[in-house]
Amino acid sequence: MSNAAAGAGLPANVVVFERGWLSSNNILFVGARETALVDTGYATHADQTLALVESVLGSRSLDRVLNTHLHSDHCGGNAALQRRYPSVRTEIPPGEAALVERWDEHRLSFLATGQICPRFTFTGLLQPGTECMLGDSAWEVHSAPGHDPHSVILFDPASRTLISADALWENGFGIAFPELAGEPSFGEMAATLDLIAELAPLQVIPGHGRVFNEVDKALATARRRLDGLQRNPVKHARHAIKVLMKFKLMEVHSISLEDWSAWLQGTPYLDAIHLRFFAGEALGQLTGDIQAELIAAGAAEMDSLSIRNI
Repeated sequence: MSNAAAGAGLPANVVVFERGWLSSNNILFVGARETALVDTGYATHADQTLALVESVLGSRSLDRVLNTHLHSDHCGGNAALQRRYPSVRTEIPPGEAALVERWDEHRLSFLATGQICPRFTFTGLLQPGTECMLGDSAWEVHSAPGHDPHSVILFDPASRTLISADALWENGFGIAFPELAGEPSFGEMAATLDLIAELAPLQVIPGHGRVFNEVDKALATARRRLDGLQRNPVKHARHAIKVLMKFKLMEVHSISLEDWSAWLQGTPYLDAIHLRFFAGEALGQLTGDIQAELIAAGAAEMDSLSIRNI
């Protein structure tokens, strides 16, 4: 599902495509001299991403692609857009630039999470502490570690609009992935929430969900949830496994039990979370219990041959 939104208070030249999972929201800037798209969705939704962009731009070219961070749901459409618009410039945060340049699939997150992202190239960097011109306005680039150590957020001080990526949603935030790998990041996530409070945006374009303007309420919700995760990191880890499993089911729609088992056993991130947080429990038992929770919640169904997303 997707829809274009021009939220109250948003600059007139900003179009937000609110996407359903698996894709992040896409933010299209239509400036007098240049067009740009922030975040490009998941690879399996690339045709829809292209159609949404073309529905606004028509025969006009897309000049720039920018990624807030390099998770598959935010950059999976990069390659398709680069094919459709051969002269498009692509800018990414600097932290993983060397990995993208040599396409190190073992250190980028795609293989580790069992997700897909076609290879893309980049032409520039979104350096924190700088400004970038989007839709004829200067947007500030801020470092926003926590969900991802290299993520950035973008802020327009003129309209006080924030593109928050997965640092802040209306009802929470993205998984703190570094924590799952043994790299403390809950503190960084808290600092990023403090930064957002200091910026005092009037409206937020999140990585997922609708544009919202009750920012103080969202920050309070995020801080409560973060406090809970800090008190119970095992709950956070179990939730992460469930999210990765559900994400895969949404991608494939239906998968044979044999292939599903192979994916569960062969996805490095699941194994790493298991060893760090659930070493006393077999991985098959852990994922089986979580799978049963998905089925009981009506999020999946299974027969003797396959498991399906619903």
